[in-house]
Amino acid sequence: MPEQKQLVILLLRLAVAGSFASILVRFAAFQRMLMREERTLPQRLKLALGVSAVFGGGVGARVLIPTYQAVDLGLEGSLLSGMIGGYVTGLVAGIFISLPAMFNGELMSMPLFAGVGVLGGLLRDLAEDKEYVWRFSLFDLSAKRENLRRSAFQIGCLLAVIVAELLQWWVARLFRNKGGVFCLAPTTGHAPTANIFSIYASTVFAVIIPLKIWNNSRNEKKLELQQLRLNEARLAALTSQINPHFLFNTLNSVSSLIRTNPEQARSVVYKLSSILRRLLRNTDNMTTLRDELTFIDNYMSIELVRFGDKLRFIKEIDPETVDRMVPSMLLQPIIENSIRHGLATKVDGGMIRLRSRIIDDRLHLFVEDDGVGIAEAKLATLFEQGIGVSNVNERLKVLFGNEYRMWIDSKPGEGTRTGIEIPAAYSGSAGQALSPAS
Repeated sequence: MPEQKQLVILLLRLAVAGSFASILVRFAAFQRMLMREERTLPQRLKLALGVSAVFGGGVGARVLIPTYQAVDLGLEGSLLSGMIGGYVTGLVAGIFISLPAMFNGELMSMPLFAGVGVLGGLLRDLAEDKEYVWRFSLFDLSAKRENLRRSAFQIGCLLAVIVAELLQWWVARLFRNKGGVFCLAPTTGHAPTANIFSIYASTVFAVIIPLKIWNNSRNEKKLELQQLRLNEARLAALTSQINPHFLFNTLNSVSSLIRTNPEQARSVVYKLSSILRRLLRNTDNMTTLRDELTFIDNYMSIELVRFGDKLRFIKEIDPETVDRMVPSMLLQPIIENSIRHGLATKVDGGMIRLRSRIIDDRLHLFVEDDGVGIAEAKLATLFEQGIGVSNVNERLKVLFGNEYRMWIDSKPGEGTRTGIEIPAAYSGSAGQALSPAS
């Protein structure tokens, strides 16, 4: 084989190895398999079938078109199967990958590939940490003293790949006239040392490249899962801040009524129990606007008892919006702020208006009051202070990322208007949260 042609084939083998790995990692089922370090027997078999379908297809392409020598990565695929899945995966994958070659009369392919698959499983078992398998690299052989075991494993993997390629050449040479195996290295005569070195180097890199591609996919999935867990933790923390805050202020209202009007206090306690039952029962981050409005009605009935005729509450709800999904406990902190900071200090009280509508397939919610308003200096830092609106803004950020808007307009002496805009078709939880807004 001319040296130039052989070099092209070896370079193509690396490109094919990367392509095969990329094809497999596109399947969600294969990605889930990569994320598991411990697998059941059916899962190991599925992993073996997935790898053998692609790498076995490469062997089949070489059998059908002999000039396509670069696509035959049966040896590498068998070894990789064992390294990522263990003995069973490597053995089964080796058997299935060898089938096209077996049908072509290369009878030693099956025992060779099956044995190499088991060798890959042995490497996996020898790894003190299964992450060592994913970090196999020629550039990690000079690790520091504290990583001597990892370095020893890396060297062991390198030797195993070389032994596998050497075994393939030996079997091809021994059975070259009796149905042996396909081998790029010449089985007769003497080949230049540089050619032999390049063949072994291509085999090593044909194993390393898929491992790197699959490990990158694993790391991306791990980062996504970590972000989702962080979002869930943030939502739980924010909700746990809102609920006690709301409860504390409601109990203050009850305590102020017990001495002056016990009957009203009893009514407030009844409404409060309804609210608490709903809070304890609801563990979802999202709820329908209808349920949120029921919660607001119970809350406002408590505040109306407390403030009497000084407080008026008006709802202008578009019927099309009531079944849309919104974050639970979304409106109560905003309305509570309107009452406490906008109307409570106003001698003649005031009005709170809650409106909803859908514009361009986005849900718009507005809470307006005609209270004392907010000073411009304080308005600029409102999202960074307090528990109410800042927590609502944080929850919206976690749930919707850049897909939401929340704003507050206010004029001292005239009132405050808070607006929220979210996707109208959204129906999800923290597990579907988008990346945080910038």
